[in-house]
Amino acid sequence: MEDGIFEGLKVLDCASFIAAPAAATVLSDFGAEVIKIEPPGSGDPYRNLPNLPGYPASPHNYAWLLEGRNKRSLALDLSKPEGQTVLHRLAAEADVFITNFPPAVREKLGLTYAKLAPLNARLVYASFTGYGEKGEEANKPGFDSNAYWARSGLMDLVRADEHTTPARSIAGMGDHPCAMAFYGAIVTALYKRERTGKGSHVSSNLMANGVWAASVLAQAKLCGAKFGERRPRERALNAVTNHYQCQDGRWLILSLLNEERQWPALARCLGREDLVTDERFATKPDRHARSLELIRILDEIFAGKDLAEWRKILDGNGLVFGVVGILDDIPGDRQMLDNDVLVPFEGDTMLTVNSPIWVDGARKVQPRHPPAIGEHSDEILREAGYDEASIRQLRSAGAVA
Repeated sequence: MEDGIFEGLKVLDCASFIAAPAAATVLSDFGAEVIKIEPPGSGDPYRNLPNLPGYPASPHNYAWLLEGRNKRSLALDLSKPEGQTVLHRLAAEADVFITNFPPAVREKLGLTYAKLAPLNARLVYASFTGYGEKGEEANKPGFDSNAYWARSGLMDLVRADEHTTPARSIAGMGDHPCAMAFYGAIVTALYKRERTGKGSHVSSNLMANGVWAASVLAQAKLCGAKFGERRPRERALNAVTNHYQCQDGRWLILSLLNEERQWPALARCLGREDLVTDERFATKPDRHARSLELIRILDEIFAGKDLAEWRKILDGNGLVFGVVGILDDIPGDRQMLDNDVLVPFEGDTMLTVNSPIWVDGARKVQPRHPPAIGEHSDEILREAGYDEASIRQLRSAGAVA
């Protein structure tokens, strides 16, 4: 198997929290050398996420383990001219520069594309924002909970019905899909560079990705479609694309889109072949017209057995269904383990979540534990050509830690 696809690629991760740094993490999974640039002292504020109220308690910094893996840390104060000079030297030799500073902050810190591009014609400059880089909200801070989840309509759309409160998102739920889009933008620019020899500026944002996630219904609205009432599951219009609770309290969801062929198989698996010939449900229009009645029947049937038993019964019969998973399922999920969705850290038995793409014949790096703040500062500076006296001077100026 060949070395990682991005072996030798130098990436500066000058970003915070999740979406932008996670794109750098994916690059690192395929062998890129990623330097995490973070403020001295406190570091990336994302390091502190598990300490916030409401987050799970753990002896491990699970947030940083996930996003910080494989990277080296340089603690650099970009508010100081000396720190900006170091950054410019690194950017002159880098392949990719990643930031999620708002445009106004980039300008203040000397980190704009206009400033860095002349230093390195091959540099791919990748910027990520909450709401895009134009318009009155260009400098507005955004997290996935507001710019992705709420702004896009997703927060409103996924609630059980129009009478329940809008649904809250979970940490990183929008950031990680955004990271994959951002990664795609970076790789597209690298492909362009292969063809032209020149770098470019690529960008993405939380708002755009949120609307993309909601785009089927967003496009319907753009086409002037008429929307019906949002109905709770007990009043769903189709009983065989609905979710049901099992005896043990777990849920499964049926997704029988090829209903004419799959309905008899479902009835057989449920031990209710009589439903196939029942004149109330004999045809697809009949089943849809009496969906509430059929849901009540299926509710009673599914409540009679545990989820594990229903999985055995339904599997292998051409029926499309899914388990409504819970976090307790994940560590022992055999399908996830067999497909390297979960992989161990190097020299450890602790598992982490793998990036969700694979390329045949290309080696992915076994995840390495993330760095402490500034753990590699001296090492990185030496590689950039700074001698020991210069490093001491940078430290005394407070530009490096």
